[in-house]
Amino acid sequence: MIPDYKNNYKKFFRQYLFVAGAVFAFILIIDAFAWAGPHRNVNFNKSFTDTVPGKSDTVPLSRPRVRDTARTGRDTIPRLTDSTATDTTVVDTLYMPKLSKDSLDAPVNYKAKDSIVLMVPAKRFYLYGTANTKYKTVDLTAERMNFSQATGVLEATTAQDTSGKAYGRPVLKDGEQNFDSDTLRYNFNTQRAKIYHTRSQYGEGFIHSQQTKREADNSIFGWKNGYTTCNLDTPHFQFRARKIKVIPDKLVISGPANLEIEGVPTPLFIPFAIFPITQGQRSGILPPQYVVNAQKGVGLENGGYYLGLGEYFDLTMRGDVYSYGSWSLTASPTYRVRYRYNGGLNLSFATTRFGDPAVKSEFTRSRDFRVTWNHSMDSKARPGVNFGANVNFGTSSYNQYNVFDYYTRVNNNIGSSISFSKTWQGKPYNFTMSLNHQQNLSTKDIFISFPDASFNVNTIYPFQPKELVGTPKWYQKIGVSYSTVLRNSVNFKDTMFLKKEMFDRLQTGMQHTIPVSFSIPVGTFTLSPGINYSEYWYTRKMIRSWNPHRFNPATDTLGGIDTTYQTGFFAARQASASVSLSTAVYGMYVFKKTSKIKAIRHVMRPTMSLSYQPNLARSAYDSLRYGFQPEDVSRVSYFDGSVVGVPGEGRAGLISFGLDNNLEMKVASKKDTSANKEKKIKLLDGFGINGSYNLIADSFKLSTFSIYARTNLFEKLNISASGNLDPYVVDKRGHRLDQYVWQAGKLSLGRLTNANITMSTSFQSADKKSKEKEKQKDDLENQQTGDAAMQAQQRQMQMVRNNPGEYVDFDIPWRIDLSYSLTYSKSIIPDSGGVVVNFNQYVNFNGDFSLTPKWKIGLNSGYDFINHAIAYTNMYISRDLHCWQMSINLIPFGTYRQFSITISPKSGLLRDLRINRTRQFYDL
Repeated sequence: MIPDYKNNYKKFFRQYLFVAGAVFAFILIIDAFAWAGPHRNVNFNKSFTDTVPGKSDTVPLSRPRVRDTARTGRDTIPRLTDSTATDTTVVDTLYMPKLSKDSLDAPVNYKAKDSIVLMVPAKRFYLYGTANTKYKTVDLTAERMNFSQATGVLEATTAQDTSGKAYGRPVLKDGEQNFDSDTLRYNFNTQRAKIYHTRSQYGEGFIHSQQTKREADNSIFGWKNGYTTCNLDTPHFQFRARKIKVIPDKLVISGPANLEIEGVPTPLFIPFAIFPITQGQRSGILPPQYVVNAQKGVGLENGGYYLGLGEYFDLTMRGDVYSYGSWSLTASPTYRVRYRYNGGLNLSFATTRFGDPAVKSEFTRSRDFRVTWNHSMDSKARPGVNFGANVNFGTSSYNQYNVFDYYTRVNNNIGSSISFSKTWQGKPYNFTMSLNHQQNLSTKDIFISFPDASFNVNTIYPFQPKELVGTPKWYQKIGVSYSTVLRNSVNFKDTMFLKKEMFDRLQTGMQHTIPVSFSIPVGTFTLSPGINYSEYWYTRKMIRSWNPHRFNPATDTLGGIDTTYQTGFFAARQASASVSLSTAVYGMYVFKKTSKIKAIRHVMRPTMSLSYQPNLARSAYDSLRYGFQPEDVSRVSYFDGSVVGVPGEGRAGLISFGLDNNLEMKVASKKDTSANKEKKIKLLDGFGINGSYNLIADSFKLSTFSIYARTNLFEKLNISASGNLDPYVVDKRGHRLDQYVWQAGKLSLGRLTNANITMSTSFQSADKKSKEKEKQKDDLENQQTGDAAMQAQQRQMQMVRNNPGEYVDFDIPWRIDLSYSLTYSKSIIPDSGGVVVNFNQYVNFNGDFSLTPKWKIGLNSGYDFINHAIAYTNMYISRDLHCWQMSINLIPFGTYRQFSITISPKSGLLRDLRINRTRQFYDL
């Protein structure tokens, strides 16, 4: 410190403040007399703005700059004068620097993990370590980048580790386009890029190019390219093309291309290639598949055209043609309106020729058709209204000549259903109308029911007040309901379709039912009285009479029956009153605490009912003689075979009884997460018996006994069984006698007349990707709900059934499904005493196992123990080729034999690029 101020601090601070104020005033004077202008050093300004010499480097925002005549080279502040005021108002203007020629039209965001170096004189900057640059929609990532402001070119390259291996490959993303390369140059000014040794993805396809040019409109030009759907860096296959062009979101077009497999060129050349990369609906040709059929000759199958007609409709046309003259055509339109309805229709026509037309005795021709239609309505479209259709109708021989999958071949029954239903909101009634069709392809019988309508009124309680207070009285529980059914049906052979014979067989009927019921708790029992009234309406009456002059040599029986029909309105009635009693009885057996079995619980649910039925249907029956003996007379109904049934004749006082049992076991389980560490096991889901006893009948008062049992052992083995026992004995001629079996000295409830038992189980190893598949399944269900999801699943299952070798799951090492069925029936022919026994025993098995992680063998077959014959058998071998799949299907024996080998890409884009060899044989 200066000595003069050593002890005088006030004098020191006054001197310091004076000096500081003088410096600040000097700065203000300089600023007041200064004006905006370029730096005297031209290079200083050019390094940042690159302005044009001789022109001003500033531009006003609001108005032109006003030059002051008193000061040359200086801007003056414009002054606005108000005529009503003596003072003048000064308004200042804002100025911004003029953009240089090499400036960009959008900001560039950049960052780097390691460092960023800016070279101002050279107008370049360098980014090191996981660098990222974003400009508009362009996102570029690379290990190293450098940018030149003078040229506007950004270069991205890789780096090398200590072993000389490159890492940090440049990845360019621009919208839906992705480029993976080792060197990339991008011009921000022209928005063009040149990429070296790039790998880009377009939809399901990948393009490998030595050099790629990207234009400003996003179109791509490649040189020395390879196109593939294999997602490996070194693909298993690719199409080699010298030049290729990519039109974004539309097409990939190439010149002459050669198929290369595992790096080895093949003799397969194509003059050009067009690969679509668009999403959504597009019309186009469907390539056919080459096949060889022993009966039809060389052929092309499933060729056609797909026609997209908008968001709501499309049409697929497919056809088959063979060298021996057979052909088929299928039209498949589909329609959809989101959140309202969707459906599809298949119309198929086929002509199959066998033999030489010149030799009439050996030549046959079959003309067939098949119509299928499915329609589903969204439940939210019109609450309370639903319309659905599932139609499958055609000639009986269509499957024989035109269908080759296992499940369709072995199923001889097809059916259809079209239904409309309406439920009134807030009302207790509903209406349903439907068309139903059943067809047996073996016997050629067809059953059609249309219109089939029903109207139902749900149970209402007429004696119950609107606001119920307290415990209801017994009469307040009385419920009344109503239902009516209208049926029109016809049963005929397929050769009678739309002919007079078909309409002559048409039957019409109507049934009305009014039940009245209520329930009363009596201790641990439930008492349920009820009254039921039914009325039947018919439009045709069948009158049968015995003609003793007719002789049938086949049965060596004198006499015959003549049948005539009478049209009109006819009615029959039936009424009954009943009361039933039911309860549940529980029994428990508890084991010791040290036992692994903790307890066994037995639940019995007995039911008993008493009913009375007066004889109101006497006028609906007639006595018919069928022989010369006095006892050759029987009571028959005028309306046998009616679509609404026939009321029973005679009085009946029935005591009906039933007993259902349930058996469960509780065992110790370490896997259980609860505190008890116990697990319930069902031993018997149900086991019971039902029957009735007629108190008024003169004979045969006891009905047959119906028994059943079902269980699921260890949650793996499903078992179900049922049968019928006749409690009466028969004589040598097969006639039933009014004598019980146990009265004849047999310890049994009756003769077993029919029975069946089925068992099924399934085993498989753990799925390696079960969680991923569950997630995909949930996503699919979220996208498609209700009937749409069901139909999508059905279409997928149909594809799997048609080509089991192409849809195997390599994530499951092994799988096996087993099922066993046994049916038995025994009937005695009256008069002759002959016994007819039908006994069927069949086992079915299907499964697959993996020889290696990429090889899988599967088998679908069965065995008939009665005929000692192997059932329809289908064997397949599949090989996972990563991006391709090979399948070999073999049907070695039977009526329909077939061999096929298929090699096809997994990608849906190249699904028509498949190699198939098929041989089919018929043993008619």
